[in-house]
Amino acid sequence: MWCIGEITAEYRARMYKLLALTARPYDPREPVICLDEKSKQLLRQTRVPLPAKPGTPVREDYEYERMGTCNIFVAVEPLGGKRLAQVTERRTKADFVGFVLRLLDSGYSKARKVHLVLDNLNTHFRESFEEVLGVAAAQRLLSRVEFHYTPKHASWLNMAEIEIGILSHQCLARRGVEKAALAAEVAAWQKRRNAARCGIEWTFTRRDADRKMKRHYVS
Repeated sequence: MWCIGEITAEYRARMYKLLALTARPYDPREPVICLDEKSKQLLRQTRVPLPAKPGTPVREDYEYERMGTCNIFVAVEPLGGKRLAQVTERRTKADFVGFVLRLLDSGYSKARKVHLVLDNLNTHFRESFEEVLGVAAAQRLLSRVEFHYTPKHASWLNMAEIEIGILSHQCLARRGVEKAALAAEVAAWQKRRNAARCGIEWTFTRRDADRKMKRHYVS
């Protein structure tokens, strides 16, 4: 359930821009890619689970041992039915820039312009690329990338959250401790969904936004 306060003119402008972007017909020369990340806690079983049997699911002890966390980057092209996911130890500027580099090289090297939808996390800005790659290299890389930011407190406009929700349900629900095993499972999940060309049908429009939220608009 949303908790909506006052919606400013800046919020509306960003929202309208994103909704117009997602309403465009599919153009492989200018793909729209939504990117976000998720923290995953690594847990170790303290007792061996009882295996599943007909009519009985796996049974786990409620106790577990915390073994740190890792990060999962997820980028999804809703209309192209493609996604890229990567497990990293952290989500620093260098990790983010490295993931974007890998993303642009994985099927988008010939795109005229890549539209990248992001939230306002402090690593998600041009300065991160300049700091990690240097100004000249960052300029060359980003010459064909256009950033589109969700309004503050409105990351629901980023369809990467939908894809992360699917990943969480299908792949991350159980306890796990080994980062390498988690990375292999995430890679298999990505391969399966890409093979099926699973996309996202986004139906929320500017008209819907005005109808649902107009009473919260302020100048």
